[in-house]
Amino acid sequence: MLDVRLIERGLEKPGKTKGGLAAAMGVRPGAVSEILSGIRLIKASEIAPIMEYLELNSVPIMGRVGAGASIEPEHEQVPPEGLGEVKLPFPIAEETIAFEVSGDSMLPKYENGDIIVVYREQRHPLSSFYGEEAAVRLKTGERYLKTIERGKSPTSVNLTSFNAKPITGVKLEWIGEICVTLPRGQIERLRNKAAARARKAARTTGGRTSEK
Repeated sequence: MLDVRLIERGLEKPGKTKGGLAAAMGVRPGAVSEILSGIRLIKASEIAPIMEYLELNSVPIMGRVGAGASIEPEHEQVPPEGLGEVKLPFPIAEETIAFEVSGDSMLPKYENGDIIVVYREQRHPLSSFYGEEAAVRLKTGERYLKTIERGKSPTSVNLTSFNAKPITGVKLEWIGEICVTLPRGQIERLRNKAAARARKAARTTGGRTSEK
């Protein structure tokens, strides 16, 4: 079920209003206020239109993360809004971003072209990530998808992969905790479904226009 806080944050986005949300859901305007105040529950059939209107399932793709060769962000030419977005089949926290996996050193768990969704800000101390896979950015700028292992000093780590030599004794500037992984094939299916919905909506709108 959708969290009311997600809906409230969605309504804070430019151009999003209670009236517009009510229209997207096909309900009377006052129903949205009732949902926000806890008087009315969200129906299962209303979840999809709420997510679509408020864009609760959209995550910006902020570049690539290296599962093999390093990715140097300053050479990527990534605009502030990202390279595009991926739409998930469920709502996601607003403080997340996505990266495309580049390379095969993390096979068989991660393949080239997979998408990982991570938290934008590091939420836990370095030590809590030992033994865990994460997106990382080194102090020297390179970005990787690796398993974080304890280094020789409290501030250094070793980065390991399934199919590559470890990177030892490096310091991290940022750790992106992974919250969702989308295989390449699933991404294509989601995009095809979104395109089909857009075509259907366009036909419906066109039909209504021609009837007038």
